[in-house]
Amino acid sequence: MTTKPSSPIEFSNSIDNVTDRIDTATTPLPSDFLSSLEKICPSSTSTTDLVEHSRDWWPLAMHWALNAMTTRRPGVVCRPTSTIQVSEVVKLCAKSSVPVTVSGGRSGVCGAAVPLFAGVVIDTTDLHGVVSVDQLSGLIEVLPGTFGPDLENEINGKYQLSVGHFPQSFDISTVGGWIGSRGAGQFSTRYGKIDDMVAGLEVVLADGSIILTGTEPAGAAGPDLTSLFIGSEGTLGIITKVWLRAHPLPSCTKKAAFRFKTFAAAVETMRSAVRHGATPAVLRLYDERESKRSHGGDGTTCTLLILDEGVESLVNATLEIVAESAHANGGENAEAQLVDNWLSHRNDTSGLQILSKKGFVIDTMEVAVAWSRVNQVAESVKSSIMQVTGARSASCHISHSYIDGACIYFTFVAEPSDKDLQSVELAYSQIWDAAQNAALQSGANLTHHHGVGINRAKYMKRALGPAHDVLTSIKGALDPKDILNPGKFGITSKRGEYKI
Repeated sequence: MTTKPSSPIEFSNSIDNVTDRIDTATTPLPSDFLSSLEKICPSSTSTTDLVEHSRDWWPLAMHWALNAMTTRRPGVVCRPTSTIQVSEVVKLCAKSSVPVTVSGGRSGVCGAAVPLFAGVVIDTTDLHGVVSVDQLSGLIEVLPGTFGPDLENEINGKYQLSVGHFPQSFDISTVGGWIGSRGAGQFSTRYGKIDDMVAGLEVVLADGSIILTGTEPAGAAGPDLTSLFIGSEGTLGIITKVWLRAHPLPSCTKKAAFRFKTFAAAVETMRSAVRHGATPAVLRLYDERESKRSHGGDGTTCTLLILDEGVESLVNATLEIVAESAHANGGENAEAQLVDNWLSHRNDTSGLQILSKKGFVIDTMEVAVAWSRVNQVAESVKSSIMQVTGARSASCHISHSYIDGACIYFTFVAEPSDKDLQSVELAYSQIWDAAQNAALQSGANLTHHHGVGINRAKYMKRALGPAHDVLTSIKGALDPKDILNPGKFGITSKRGEYKI
């Protein structure tokens, strides 16, 4: 049974009465265009299809749904089953200057898959399945519309392999989405981000041409073209095939946990362990508030969870190095059961829907930062959030670690003065501005794995500086007609502007 996309939250009214929150100029889709599209692959203009492909899991869009609004619906949804069909759809759109937005599981949280200027949505979920497996090399050839569970179930059972990419959205996200948003899984300290797992890509460009970026290990034939499309959110090309690196299923799994009196002491534990070569699959640190909420803390201690898997000798050495670092920094042993508790509820997002329905603003923001600035960024962002009128909670955890730094993952809750949509939108915007600008000001980057989409587009020029002009130039060179997912990344679109 193939996994299907999941709707983030129900609409407050009949789907026939739902309106679009974002109003933009659109290109009309005449009957002859729709007829030509249908000849290429199955297409739909049903209200249900258009509305469901107009949104993702962006928390602000959930509030719109509760007010009988969706983000921005397309003019038509098509479902190709081959690279050739994708190519033909793009050629048709390029000829008619119709925008094309690619869509998979629609599990993103920033609006990246929203068709801002309507047009055509290419739903890739009929492009699914494992094509081939090179078991000796650990290379998996897979189609982009394949959902996480379907990929892992097949390669686990038939080949005793795993890609090791387990984001919180694992059950409802696709391989193409992981790559488009430059995602990270919860076991990334051992296996890396999706960047490290992609060996090569097949991509349809804005003129409909098809390219391969190469699957050889550590190639040096000029710049790495694969990296150009990882994280591009469908703005530079449409991914139609993927080669992923996989590893043998682990023969051993071990867990540990520690509590610390200060966040800084736990951060130093993580930094020291990773810098000395210990990279357990899971190395997660929770501040005092999150430790109390989720791990039985008393509100004064921080909790560090560790899980590693693989060959037993390597797992033992890794956990020994982490334990030595923890004890050297004042950490006290805690129950390993805390890791099992986390594993049992790690992908539960029901609280988001519950609080949203009650009128609260709740969201998360993740940034990456060098070790030397982790503590400064954590405190600065939380402090800035709590200065916003209506803010009720600001907390963080560290979920991904690298030799030079880590990802800090913030959670915030606010209660607008009024529960009307205008007040909710204002509170949401104010908290995001406070948090994101504080992060950039104190030395973090813009995003670690959620991507940019609509929500973060306004910060792109500040985050990239003059390099944003380079990104704009690349977009212009590969997509001169502004066909692919226009209006994203803070790049001015020829199709107009939009406001929220």
